[in-house]
Amino acid sequence: MTSETSMTPREEELAQAVRGELALFSYPERDWVSGRVGPDGAPMLDVLIVGGGQSGLAVAHGLRRAGVAKISVLDQAGAGREGVWENFARMSELRTPKGLFGMEQGVSALSIQHWYIGQHGRDAWEALTRVPRADWAAYLRWYRETLALPVVSDTMVRDIRKGVDGLIVETMSAGAAKTFHARLVVLATGHDGAGRWAVPEFITSALPASRFDHSNGPIDFAALKGKRVGVLGHGASAFDASVAALEAGAARVDLCFRRKQLPLVNPHRHIETVGMLTHFPELPDETRWNVARHFQRHDQPPAEAGFFAATAREGFHMHAGAPWTYVAMEGDAISVATPRETFMFDHVIAATGYTVDLASRAELTSLAPVIARWQDRYTPPADATQTMLGDFPYIGSHYEFLSRTPDTDDWVSRVFAYNVSAYVSMCPHSTTISGHRFCLPRVLRGITGQLMREETGNVMAALEAYDNVDLVVPAHLQTHIVAD
Repeated sequence: MTSETSMTPREEELAQAVRGELALFSYPERDWVSGRVGPDGAPMLDVLIVGGGQSGLAVAHGLRRAGVAKISVLDQAGAGREGVWENFARMSELRTPKGLFGMEQGVSALSIQHWYIGQHGRDAWEALTRVPRADWAAYLRWYRETLALPVVSDTMVRDIRKGVDGLIVETMSAGAAKTFHARLVVLATGHDGAGRWAVPEFITSALPASRFDHSNGPIDFAALKGKRVGVLGHGASAFDASVAALEAGAARVDLCFRRKQLPLVNPHRHIETVGMLTHFPELPDETRWNVARHFQRHDQPPAEAGFFAATAREGFHMHAGAPWTYVAMEGDAISVATPRETFMFDHVIAATGYTVDLASRAELTSLAPVIARWQDRYTPPADATQTMLGDFPYIGSHYEFLSRTPDTDDWVSRVFAYNVSAYVSMCPHSTTISGHRFCLPRVLRGITGQLMREETGNVMAALEAYDNVDLVVPAHLQTHIVAD
């Protein structure tokens, strides 16, 4: 199914079941947030969500169910291509076990399990270990359409800054600027939402831009047919890119990584407990810092599907203990030296993750200088320092940004960072699929709590003005309910 086509009959049947289940458990469904008017005279949004991938959709759905009606979701991708799943994600299946989901938020008919069974049958679900990536992308499109979530596509957020009783959000769409006014903003901008995908300087300074790519960016794999390809890194995207290159006809792929042994233990699985995912933000700073530092030092292994797909292919070669110590052009070839041997490549792919660089994010132009970072709030022991961790935002208990300077710039707490910015503060993967069940309620409580506190001045006036009649008394009893 694409964004241009309608649902299949089975999807429509399940969508009707979702709507019925939502109606059954909808009380109290009345919108309760007082309307405000923006400086432009138009109604102000209660919440604007930046990012229409899985987290943005889940937050939008949760807010709707919580009686927050005036919301909008902006995404810079085209309709149906939000998130990573049909952009740079190249794995055949999710690495998340099929039972670790939470986007359905208690509505069983809205779950990936019910959707998958409807498409492929119960036996297929029972035989499944992990959901195929293409199916997850199709499920998200169905989720969005079923819930009629208000996603505005092809819209890039250029800045978020302080406004009158809210926030000003500057955007660009089809070359035209547009300003939104919202009381609160949620950043659901994914794994690079605190910075950018990073190619090491020793590659960018040595090679023409046409001779390297980042594994999480667009890659013209067809152009690699017959080529020798070097891949730096050992994570999931390194193996997925290797498979894609070989499938496209690359003559050879050499995957190199600096560790002496490929990681085999996944520390993410250990922290997937109700206690950790629900209460991690309540732990002391020292503990949260050390958990994040452990994840930096003990990385997770590549996903099984990508690892076995790559190692089963002729032309794939893996080299442990092989950091790239020298990169240079030699004629029309790329010379890459490692402690063990020197390679000659035609193209290289850096599967080297991201760097925290708040200033590089357009939407953080006004926020980056004034939001608190971990280096502002916590000083680790000398033997536990980690520069990148210190650059992460120091986030409040409900994913809200905090001001770098006490008693100033309190407007920043109107922005909730439900993305990788929360890596140290909330848990290394609290905003991923595995964390949704436990962490979505936290960010939703933070949003609705802030809106409710701002309703304080309206509470008594609205209560005293309430005059909906509950008891309708027949005419012949009217005289009995009023004193003479």
